[in-house]
Amino acid sequence: MKKRIDVIASEEAYNNLSSFIDVEELNKNVRVYRDFIRVSVKRVDVQARLIKLLEILKRHSCKQIGVSYMCKNTIAAKLEVSYKTVQRLMKKLEDLGMIRQVPMKRKKDMMQTANAIIIQPVKDDMTGKTPAKEVKKCPAIKTNTSFLKQNIKNNKRKDVAQFSHVDNSPENSLKQANFVAHWVPGVFSNLVGSFYEKAETIQEFWKVIKQCNRVVDYSTNKRAFTRKQEIEIGTKAFKKFAMKIKSGVKMHKGQFAYFNGIVNKLMNNLYFDADFMDNHN
Repeated sequence: MKKRIDVIASEEAYNNLSSFIDVEELNKNVRVYRDFIRVSVKRVDVQARLIKLLEILKRHSCKQIGVSYMCKNTIAAKLEVSYKTVQRLMKKLEDLGMIRQVPMKRKKDMMQTANAIIIQPVKDDMTGKTPAKEVKKCPAIKTNTSFLKQNIKNNKRKDVAQFSHVDNSPENSLKQANFVAHWVPGVFSNLVGSFYEKAETIQEFWKVIKQCNRVVDYSTNKRAFTRKQEIEIGTKAFKKFAMKIKSGVKMHKGQFAYFNGIVNKLMNNLYFDADFMDNHN
């Protein structure tokens, strides 16, 4: 039985599905995926096709960053493979957590159209932790207490080096053990981190702000607000959100949907505020 398709294909829908701030961030994620494929997929021909497919999806994901909507027949023609092969390659990328497909329908006749193919942000457990290549057996190294302690210390140093903004103060050491991604501004991260401990939650709040900041010029991919303005709007919106929570307001559609409403309203007002727009450019 087919699942009902609820998402209508439109620029707004594709913008809302985007998970990246800019093309450079998208490119960095794809580079990590390429390296992961090279060491995790054994067959060289499958490696090459998966990497080529990722590159095609990336090149056609610049308007709505990270989101493409080519039909599989077009992709098959570009890869010079069959439709069935494209389906298998897509399934492999989905299993690896690199892409997600969202069924879409046309507005004019409500019939199914090409899926939105969304390149996913790299998960923390994939960064710098690619599977080891097969090697010939060698004599086992004896592991004693001092050897294990040294390994733990080395691993801790590597983990800390991977993240850009880490608050090392004692009061925040436990809260930020689950590090926030580098693309979330430190000011916003610290504010939201006062209420939520999970990095994934903090990142979701920042994604709401990025999604609400619409593209106003598609030729240059210019958005309504600059990054500096996004940070100021985000902090104002979250403070208002926190006050609403403390007052006991009910959020029937969930906290992120409620926060989305606050951010949208604030952005709509500030976009026509000449002082705000002039003083923050």
